[in-house]
Amino acid sequence: MLQAEQVLQERYQLQQQLGRTAAGRQTWLAKDLQSSELVTVKLLAFSPQMQWEELKLFERESQVLQALNHPRIPRYRDYFSLDKQTGAGIPWFGLVQDYIPGFSLQELLEQGKRFTEKQVRKIATDILGILIYLHELSPPVLHRDIKPSNLIFGEDREIYLVDFGAVQAQAAVTGVTFTVVGTSGYAPLEQFWGRAVPASDLYALGATLIHLLTGTSPADLPQKDSRIQFSDKVSLNPSFVGWIEKMTDIAIEKRYSTARQALDSLQLDRMLPSSSVRLPATRKLAKPNGSYIKLNKTDDRLQISIPAPGLRKLTQFSLLGLAFFLIFGGVLLTLAVVIIDSVIASASLITGTLLVVILCVLTLFIVAYFAIFFGERTHLYGNRNYLKLERQTLRLKYGKETVDLREVLGVFLQKEGTIYQINIRSGYKNYWLGGALGEDESAWLAQEIQDWLNLR
Repeated sequence: MLQAEQVLQERYQLQQQLGRTAAGRQTWLAKDLQSSELVTVKLLAFSPQMQWEELKLFERESQVLQALNHPRIPRYRDYFSLDKQTGAGIPWFGLVQDYIPGFSLQELLEQGKRFTEKQVRKIATDILGILIYLHELSPPVLHRDIKPSNLIFGEDREIYLVDFGAVQAQAAVTGVTFTVVGTSGYAPLEQFWGRAVPASDLYALGATLIHLLTGTSPADLPQKDSRIQFSDKVSLNPSFVGWIEKMTDIAIEKRYSTARQALDSLQLDRMLPSSSVRLPATRKLAKPNGSYIKLNKTDDRLQISIPAPGLRKLTQFSLLGLAFFLIFGGVLLTLAVVIIDSVIASASLITGTLLVVILCVLTLFIVAYFAIFFGERTHLYGNRNYLKLERQTLRLKYGKETVDLREVLGVFLQKEGTIYQINIRSGYKNYWLGGALGEDESAWLAQEIQDWLNLR
């Protein structure tokens, strides 16, 4: 039996056992006698009860760690084996890494620590930075066991990702048998089928954040439609709730596909103007009377047509609209009379021609303005895969934009004075609808779009 003060490999003096499992794994704090530095030594007993897959995972962890170089991943130092005599009758395999002084987030939770939204956002940002590094290696490296006990809050107040015992180089699993790894409550369903992808680590991170925010393991929280129900137990910015829900969606295709995408979305959420508010889940709103917006939707399709802001303003302010028409009409008529009189009175053909050209240009400008301000329509189309936004004036279509539904974060209202716009946010861009919507009309339309997106 290994014990404190024992020296392994004539170099590593065991100081204190940090942990052990029934499967024959032990973790020790040790002193490197060559450098006098503290290190972590992970040991695996090669006992008759050990499954061969455990040794394969242990060796894989060593191989992968040798290739990693990230300041928030403990550095690989050594790998060795012990004979039966040294290991008290059992061969052992050892893995040596830098020691990170601090506490795991699991230990902090057990001590009663509760994390604020600001702290959890910081942790999420730090871990996503590590995952970007791992997932963008060739081949991508998947941790497959992100959870509070594998995240160390160091004495330097930085977060470290440890325990790569379930690590996998993604390309290595094609066409081979697999070992089920991961921790219930944190590992997504596809991982237990042996189909882990980068988004699987994102799910585990999202579940970890839920644990930090609620103080309850995600395995102990209720579920509805395979979603972890946590929002009623915390007080968070609704957009942050939506971000975590997207991270932990049971369907891979509805999660963020990469850590970089998830980080960009999280940072974009932080920069959102305070006047932009996500539509809360409230009672069903009715379409306001007099609205010219056309809406058709089914489970698979969404079609919305929004009239030009000029038309809406004209219907809302009829007296102002009438005055607007009279002024422009009067100006146009006055110019026409002046030009005709000038042409008749002038003996110069050049002068008359120039005035006619000016009249034509001014007329075209006014026609174009009225066509856009009163004739433009905004169309939004949706299906199971994407949303498409385009503008149309007369028969001319332009300004086409398409967004993948998997990128959509939610629907928000942007208020400027008394005017509202609808903001459909993705991880990369904002897509705007409206421009002169009132509060009731914008709230109704935003709710209709969000309800349809929630069915995807």
